[in-house]
Amino acid sequence: MGSLFSPKMPPPPPVQPLPEPPELSDEDKARIAEDERKREMKRKGRRSTILTGPLGVEEEAAIEKKTLLGE
Repeated sequence: MGSLFSPKMPPPPPVQPLPEPPELSDEDKARIAEDERKREMKRKGRRSTILTGPLGVEEEAAIEKKTLLGE
């Protein structure tokens, strides 16, 4: 019954088409490609330092309590 008493909504305005992106020069394309390549190399460098997987360390921890004499 809510539709009987509520005002009608006006139709949304028509969607404007997006403007064409500006054309990139060859120098800009080369600079962007070089930046992407450098970023990818840095990412690969960080990957080698990660020693665990997404689940963490799967080995059991070596937990031993020392005795009085240090055994």
